[in-house]
Amino acid sequence: MDQSASPSASARRPHGIVIVSLVTLGIAVAATAGPLHMAARMLSVPLRDPRWEVLVGTINGVVLLTVITLPFAALAVWALARRRSAAGVRSPWRMSLADVGIVYGTVPWVWLTLQPGSGAGTVPGRTSLEPLQDLPTMDTVQVVGNLLVFAALGFFSPLRFAALASVPRILALAAGCSVLIETAQYVLRLDRVSSVDDVLLNTAGAGLAALASRPWWSPDSSPAGRRGNRG
Repeated sequence: MDQSASPSASARRPHGIVIVSLVTLGIAVAATAGPLHMAARMLSVPLRDPRWEVLVGTINGVVLLTVITLPFAALAVWALARRRSAAGVRSPWRMSLADVGIVYGTVPWVWLTLQPGSGAGTVPGRTSLEPLQDLPTMDTVQVVGNLLVFAALGFFSPLRFAALASVPRILALAAGCSVLIETAQYVLRLDRVSSVDDVLLNTAGAGLAALASRPWWSPDSSPAGRRGNRG
């Protein structure tokens, strides 16, 4: 049988990861920016007032910078993959896409969660530790935004690190990272409410993203797969 006529699953896998990653990014942009005219209006705000504090201190500015840096992120994936291919590293495209995806898809959201409010430094830290108390008061943008904070981490980490190819481990990682953010908001007195509901939404978003990337996890990277390989 001519094997060249049927590409192997391993050869198709990186392309599938790239496609799903682009679709995921498109859904994220659509969810946060809305229709195209709303997205254009959102991005036009920092363009009309391109001061540094607007670009890095507002959600409109951060979204604009994220869109502008997308080609550079793609270039970074290509450069890393080429370098790893030359070095004979296994799955260079998969590793490079995961590395860049984790950083590119997480840093902007974390940066936004640490933006100070108008009373930063003057008002004491505030907490909301009762689960599901704040959730009914959140609007759609807040809920979706919280779900997306660690979505890239949940999606790409199992592709990059075999030890994290487990939904419970991703949930634990996201919960730990979210608790650190909420603690920083309180300790730094950023005039933000450190809410347990934010932690729950951040964690849920990472878990859902991990499930979305599950078909592309390495067969021997999950705990079940590793147990099977010992036999």
